[in-house]
Amino acid sequence: MKNLAGLMKQAQAMQERMAELQARQEAAEVTGEAGAGLVSVVLNGKGELRRLHLDPRIIDPSDPGMLSDLIVAAHADAKRKIEAANAEEMQKLTAGLPLPPGLKLPF
Repeated sequence: MKNLAGLMKQAQAMQERMAELQARQEAAEVTGEAGAGLVSVVLNGKGELRRLHLDPRIIDPSDPGMLSDLIVAAHADAKRKIEAANAEEMQKLTAGLPLPPGLKLPF
């Protein structure tokens, strides 16, 4: 029982740290770029779009598909950065806890 109580205490502490992490994620901002910086997007740590910047030189009315592709690429760049940062934070958060391999948090 002593071991179970310790595990419950660890779980509660992790839950508190998880709430703090989620608040930091919402406040954090990550920039993704495409087209050598002519298109950039800013996402928060939860992946929500905050800002979009288009350099006027990239806007070509005869080729809207290229602009669409660059926006998608910039978003993907920012999303990769967020996922890497979040994975690193989760690694720190769960360090020392006996979690099964491959378990993704939050549930």
